[in-house]
Amino acid sequence: MVLLVVWIVAVVLVWAAVAIAFFAVRPGRHWLIVPAAVPVAAIVIAGMLGPVATAPHPALALLAGLGLTLLGVVGGSPIVSVLLGVATRGSVPLGSHGGILVRDVRSPAPAQREILRGGTTIGYLERFALIGSVVAGQPGAVAVIVAVKGLGRYSELENELARERFIIGSLASLTWAGLCTAAIVMTVAGVS
Repeated sequence: MVLLVVWIVAVVLVWAAVAIAFFAVRPGRHWLIVPAAVPVAAIVIAGMLGPVATAPHPALALLAGLGLTLLGVVGGSPIVSVLLGVATRGSVPLGSHGGILVRDVRSPAPAQREILRGGTTIGYLERFALIGSVVAGQPGAVAVIVAVKGLGRYSELENELARERFIIGSLASLTWAGLCTAAIVMTVAGVS
């Protein structure tokens, strides 16, 4: 009975964190992701201390796994935004399409251009692909995900601000997805 209550509370906390993550995606609210990270941290720490107790019902493991997947995909964006804000201290101007504004050295007149556009969408896709590939038993696919992202952005990385943002953002995003994947694997282990 106690195990059932613990699992129900855990599932409720995971889904509450998912709801918070959706609010944290909005500009100015990225800090909300901090409390949303608590269930992931708790599951990973519990798993490091010993095996996580098997869910008393497969539906609880399924709900936890789905919630953690959503949290891993959606929650990565505010995590990346918070870490980029800390790293750049707000010194990098943001563009209207999700990229950053940099001086266009190819232009004869002083001008700015937006690079690293679409990073939010790419982040959602990379986190989903990472979680899916590891859960499917293909962790080697993570190398392909990183390679595709690097090759796709290669032409925009001539600017030092772009390189810094790309590295910090990618590492933060992939680390968050990896932690959520670890939590997923720990919660569904032993469920058949």
